Amino acid sequence: MAMTVPRYLTGDPAGIKEFLDKFDVFLFDCDGVLWSGDHLFPGTVETLELLRSRGKQVVFVTNNSTKSRADYKRKLETLGIPATTEEIFSSSYSASIYISRILNLPANKRKVFVLGETGIEQELRSENVPFIGGTDPSYRRDITAEDYKLIAAGDESLLDPEVGVVLVGLDFHLNYLKLALAYHYIRRGAVFLATNIDSTLPNSGTLFPGAGTVSAPLILMVGRDPVALGKPNQAMMDAIEGKFQLDRARACMVGDRANTDIRFGLEGNLGGTLGVLTGVSSKEDFVEGVVRPSAYLDKLSDLLEAAE
Repeated sequence: MAMTVPRYLTGDPAGIKEFLDKFDVFLFDCDGVLWSGDHLFPGTVETLELLRSRGKQVVFVTNNSTKSRADYKRKLETLGIPATTEEIFSSSYSASIYISRILNLPANKRKVFVLGETGIEQELRSENVPFIGGTDPSYRRDITAEDYKLIAAGDESLLDPEVGVVLVGLDFHLNYLKLALAYHYIRRGAVFLATNIDSTLPNSGTLFPGAGTVSAPLILMVGRDPVALGKPNQAMMDAIEGKFQLDRARACMVGDRANTDIRFGLEGNLGGTLGVLTGVSSKEDFVEGVVRPSAYLDKLSDLLEAAE
């Protein structure tokens, strides 16, 4: 990867126009680019309208597994961003596609043990993948002395013999019992998958534990990383390419995080990557880091300068 300095486009209308003209498809990270938490960045709607008015295809690519595509469509619409479910590609959807269409699981090992929220469950249902765990309240409890004995004995009342996959996403109700069960399923041969490995979750102008933090204890226990189905994993890029039939050379990834969004675009051999400084990565990260976008902006709405 050549260490070229990315082009700074804010305040350069001609440069912005030239940049936009190179691409037919723009893949957008959401949180940190279009909004933060429930705060929509000013100019987001107008910027997306500008791109659409110029015939550009817009795809929303998010690592947030707590929401399904339908949930995301509702969130976009609530914020005033018109979108179709087909334009949204989430890590929970990516993981569900991977499990149902790519993993060749034995007939008696088709069930998924989920560490995560309803977004994962909705997308697994959409692909007819059976699952346990997730938001089931019976797992939201303290571990007991009896649980230890039953897990050690491989008792089927606690360890379902049909589980062939452990899928880890962001789980707001993570506990010791869930981690213990997940570990024992993996130890018994279950495929170890993660919706994404983001260490942090941006919200309300600061950072909180991300999905990668949920899988970290399991990684430490089993001594290997899961197959991750979100950015920057290229299984997600292959799925996006297959779904949208895009020409990678004419596609640009727009994101706020160098190690996921920008890396995703670079390793996917996209024609361009565009960083914005409204999320996780700093100007120093983009300009001096090991993973650098081809261009960057202070904020996404700076693209509107091309219309002036």
